[in-house]
Amino acid sequence: MKKVIVTGGAGFIGSHISELLVKKGYKVVIIDNFATGRLNNLINLPKKKVEVIKADVADFNKIEKKFKNVSYVFHLAALADIVPSIETPEKYFQSNVNGTLNVLRASKKYNVKKVVYAASASCYGLVENFPTSENETIKTEYPYALTKNIGEKLLVHWSKVYKISTISLRLFNVYGLRSRTTGAYGAMFGVFLAQKINNRPLTIVGSGNQTRDFTYVTDVANAFYTAAKSKIYHDIFNVGTGKPTSVNYIAKKLGGSRVKIPKRPGEPDKSEADIKKIKKFLGWKPKVKIDDGIKIMLDNIDDWKKAPVWTPNKIKFKTKKWFQYLK
Repeated sequence: MKKVIVTGGAGFIGSHISELLVKKGYKVVIIDNFATGRLNNLINLPKKKVEVIKADVADFNKIEKKFKNVSYVFHLAALADIVPSIETPEKYFQSNVNGTLNVLRASKKYNVKKVVYAASASCYGLVENFPTSENETIKTEYPYALTKNIGEKLLVHWSKVYKISTISLRLFNVYGLRSRTTGAYGAMFGVFLAQKINNRPLTIVGSGNQTRDFTYVTDVANAFYTAAKSKIYHDIFNVGTGKPTSVNYIAKKLGGSRVKIPKRPGEPDKSEADIKKIKKFLGWKPKVKIDDGIKIMLDNIDDWKKAPVWTPNKIKFKTKKWFQYLK
């Protein structure tokens, strides 16, 4: 059985990628520091095909040996959100830049076939050209975008100098089951669901007329898998739908009362991915329409209500018995 690594594999997107890889017949090693990842995100994974390591990718000595005999690495471990990155930029550099460097170091040492990186469309900044292609000027407005883009530049450099096959996927707005519902600056869908679960009004930032390119998480997981299996040595691709949807439309579909709050720094009025490149070279395209994605989330909202909130520092974590906490 071939082995792969998913850093940040207990998180929102990472857990879906891990599930897909298990279905494809891989042994999955999940490396996660559980800052935002949750054990209950992994409840559907068979323990015989999964190994969970509680470690931070910024600590090379704790992760390095796990890369031995690994075919592919899916690197998603990172700190997210714009506002917290402004408040603690050094933490973001440590996690998103040094962490990525460590992943590349270990991949080089053990001759990993390919590293697929979760980059961010935030690298485009306040965009003026739509749909936005991979050739758009990079304008990293805030530390989060900067550190994610530096991580991407590391992949470019290491592919050229050290001959490591890498693909960087610039993710637009990902939504779906298990999206994070904690934190004041989390992704919009997660925030809305937390508010809906607690019978609170949905907070609409600004007018609500701003649009986002929402991509369902299983489509994103498929993009990662397709990128890994492709024969492309190195490249960068947008991952989106190319069909933006307004925040007001999402709020209406979710239902409930709404309240407006001031617009936050660094938030564009529109995002729209140009996905011609990924369609052409990887043969990937999104399958889940926005209305269907919202329905899936609403149909499963009771699972959010029942899901425990895991606090990492209160878990007596044992790598080989991680599943004992999934009760």
